[in-house]
Amino acid sequence: AYCYHGQTLLASDKCGEAIRSLQESEKFFAKAEALCKEYGETKGPGTTAKPSGHLFFRKLGSLIKNTLEKCQRENGFIYFQKVPAEAPQLELKANYGLVEPVPFEFPALNAHWTPETVAAFDLTKRPKEDTAKPKPDEEVKPLKEPDVKPQKDSGCQIS
Repeated sequence: AYCYHGQTLLASDKCGEAIRSLQESEKFFAKAEALCKEYGETKGPGTTAKPSGHLFFRKLGSLIKNTLEKCQRENGFIYFQKVPAEAPQLELKANYGLVEPVPFEFPALNAHWTPETVAAFDLTKRPKEDTAKPKPDEEVKPLKEPDVKPQKDSGCQIS
């Protein structure tokens, strides 16, 4: 998120903040890379998954590095902006898109659902089913299929 936010800041000519955002991105990427390598070396059923070798992860590393170099180069030639000590805050609420998300709310409970009603649904007290025994399979009788031969006089013409 910091990488893409840094690209947005660079596009809006805030090169100092973009550099700081990309430095923060580089820090988090290094931490994630260490965790991914540790995960790939663990023993267990998930050892075939290697997140650090995933295409997105590899492209993200080079994207962060290239964008940071570009920002530092442009800040040295064009902008001459001071790099802030703290990383810029990310906007977590999206202000773009077609629709605004509707927050989910649970519907109100019906008056019929009381604690006594819920307690009545005890599956351990259910009656034993006699239909649980499997029925013997019936023998399937073979059907005689009609002998279908192609007919030449179907009435169709190809022109």
